[in-house]
Amino acid sequence: MKKLLKAALPLALVAGSVALVIVLATNRPAPDVQETTPAAMLVDTIEALASDGHFRVSAQGTVRPRTRTILSAEVAGRIVEISDNFVAGGFFEAGQMLARIDPSDYETALLEAEAELAAARATLSEEEARAEAARLDWRRMHGETREPAPLVLRLPQVAGAEARMQAAEASVKRAERNLERTRISLPYSGLVRQRDVDLGQYVTTGTELGVTFAIDSAEVRLALSDRDLAFLELPAPGLPVTHRPEVELTGRVAGRVGQWRGEVVRTEGVVDEDTRLTWAVVRVEDPYGMIERERSLPLHVGTFVDATIRGRSADGLVRLPRVALRDGGRVFVANGDDELEIRNVEVVRTTTNDAYVRNGLEPGDRIILTAIQAPVPGMALQVRTAVPQAPPVLTRPADADASDLEPLE
Repeated sequence: MKKLLKAALPLALVAGSVALVIVLATNRPAPDVQETTPAAMLVDTIEALASDGHFRVSAQGTVRPRTRTILSAEVAGRIVEISDNFVAGGFFEAGQMLARIDPSDYETALLEAEAELAAARATLSEEEARAEAARLDWRRMHGETREPAPLVLRLPQVAGAEARMQAAEASVKRAERNLERTRISLPYSGLVRQRDVDLGQYVTTGTELGVTFAIDSAEVRLALSDRDLAFLELPAPGLPVTHRPEVELTGRVAGRVGQWRGEVVRTEGVVDEDTRLTWAVVRVEDPYGMIERERSLPLHVGTFVDATIRGRSADGLVRLPRVALRDGGRVFVANGDDELEIRNVEVVRTTTNDAYVRNGLEPGDRIILTAIQAPVPGMALQVRTAVPQAPPVLTRPADADASDLEPLE
């Protein structure tokens, strides 16, 4: 009996333990249920602005002179005088002598031509006197009843004398022009780009003396795509210019960044077959500031510049940062409940920094700039203070400091 009890005791203990666990599990109080709140995503926003200005089209080009002259000798001779300003970089006034060819031979030729003219005038006077005497003799002999023949009145001799006098006058004018051509000058104020002759050098007709250009204005050719042209009002080729779009130019001169104003004065009216681009020409008046105005920083010919052209009106559109566009035509917006909205917009134009859109946005909407990997409409957002959107700025060289920038001129 003792052996039986000894064997059954462990089984009874195990069964009791199981029963106790079952009772405790059955009578255990239910755990408290807690509502889980999804975490709100932290995002940065910017306020969408109504565009009340104009589109701006960017381009680049190189400053070129509007008037460029290759000086050539019109008469032959030795260079006997050169102006101190006739050097590379020298400034000269309109009509100022740059160089002079030995005028002695041309002065002699002028004296000879004037002497021939004086002789021709004397001969003509003599022939006219003889003709008048012949006319009087005829009238005394025949009265007024008969007209004398031309030979009687020596009219052929008078005509010959007149022709010789006209030829002598032409010779005088030619000699005067040749003498004047020994004095090398230009009808505009400008700068010397290069000089190709020196004192004492003998030149012949057509010898190149140097290269100059006018400084009253400079031009910049800008290449524009067909899409750019849709946002500009440019002068039409061959028609009167009624509108000249304003252009802001930015470039670096002597280590300083300057800005200058110009106007689009014409388009070349041809589409380049290789690039499919159209060329517009911008004119800047008095680029060196040496005629009518003073410039703190002159715009040198040959300077590479960035150009921003003022285009058509952008009224009625909404401007936002270009980085706010998602997949080209969607925008993430934080609504009034700080929840995500995904809106489709119509993109009218994009620039390096901005996008102009319509439909789907209103001025004042909070545009999300933060990247969202898995956007779900209605997801909770934690919106940081909206950053005010900056106005469009003029493009400047990448290596330019704000302190370098000269004011527009």
